[in-house]
Amino acid sequence: MPVKSPNTLSRLLTTAALGIVLCAGPAAADIRFWTTEEQPERLAKQKEMAEAFEAETGIGVEVIPVSESDLGTRATAAFAAGDLPDVIYHTLQYALPWVEAGILDAEAATEVIDELGTGTFAPGALDMAKTDDGWASVPVDGWTQMIVYRKDLFDEAGLEPPTTFAAVTAAIEALHNPPEMFGFVAATKVDENFMSQVLEHVFLANGATPVGPDGFMGFDEKKTVEVLEFYKVLADASPEGELYWDQSRSLYFAGDAAMIIWSPFILDELAGLRDSAPPTINEDPTSAALASMTGIVTNFAGPSNPDGAAWGDIRYFGITADADFDEAQEFIKYSMDTGYTQTLSIAPEGKFPVRRGTQDDPTAFVDAWSKLDVGVDRKAPLSELYAASMIDEIVGGLDVAQRWGVKDGQLALASKIINSQAINRVVREYIDGNISGPDAVKKMNEELAGIE
Repeated sequence: MPVKSPNTLSRLLTTAALGIVLCAGPAAADIRFWTTEEQPERLAKQKEMAEAFEAETGIGVEVIPVSESDLGTRATAAFAAGDLPDVIYHTLQYALPWVEAGILDAEAATEVIDELGTGTFAPGALDMAKTDDGWASVPVDGWTQMIVYRKDLFDEAGLEPPTTFAAVTAAIEALHNPPEMFGFVAATKVDENFMSQVLEHVFLANGATPVGPDGFMGFDEKKTVEVLEFYKVLADASPEGELYWDQSRSLYFAGDAAMIIWSPFILDELAGLRDSAPPTINEDPTSAALASMTGIVTNFAGPSNPDGAAWGDIRYFGITADADFDEAQEFIKYSMDTGYTQTLSIAPEGKFPVRRGTQDDPTAFVDAWSKLDVGVDRKAPLSELYAASMIDEIVGGLDVAQRWGVKDGQLALASKIINSQAINRVVREYIDGNISGPDAVKKMNEELAGIE
């Protein structure tokens, strides 16, 4: 039997003390829940769920909105003051560092995952929060970046879906016919985070990473030159200028682009459900015609990484070291089981179910999620807008979701490397023809080596 950690001993004593208190009085202790979903409509839904949980369990939950940009500093200050909430809804970047700092209790989270069933969760979402003995936090929801493409045009031309560098290149050769049709719209504006995100996706697809278990290791020349050459193909098939998310969406919506890389937040817009970003491919801005013509790819592979990768953004429930453990665990289990469809309904187009279903019904939550309404000015469920195979592709990306540095415990360093935008700048130099591939790899590695 493994030796109990100090955290476990503390929790056992806390639970025993709580049992004495509960025997003496009828009221269960309330818990506090920090959430970064602070928009009024989303906050209201979370409070409704907290009320439903209290009605079922008698445990009150105070839902406290925290701006995502302030989450790190607020958690550190609350930890120092001994005033952490019980549960924190947080981004991937905090999972492992907060366990190391003592802010989160990984054993408490692991117990929840074990009880719900590890096999019911998307493997990629679990892998990103994996510790030596379990998991730092409980995966809640996530999304994967996608290659959005004109499936109708691919089918007409007899093209394979754009799942590999080679398939994308073949599609560009067949479909690129500017100005009527651009083969791709690549991100080329170096000071936009969109370019950083797209590039990480493409680098991951070919297994190219700047970090390893011991920190910065530099990009492998062969893999990275392959990425650079491929990205130049994308840039050469794009309009001129500094391009980012706005141009890529606008060109695709107008029917002038065969492929783009985007987040799933485009899915409701594609179907004409948002007036601020209507499809312009025909005269009806509310038409779902473009959605019916569209396919997506989440797992994408380069020549040096045939298994490919999906770029994923996962969110988690962390149980803090100051938590009332039993109550916190009950709240998370409720939110990931009985209340999970309600959890996802906060923003279904960007909250893919990382828990697929239950052990008795393995697809229960995917099925329920696909029937949730998406959209802003009009509403419709994804299952009415997109084929079942596309829903499976959307959700399946979470099985192989990755980010630089996660598996090696170097996410913080990788984030600093990305935020430096040095990769963006050198890639732009390369696609503009100002530097060779090997020299670009050397320059990136030299610039990135000083980041700590």
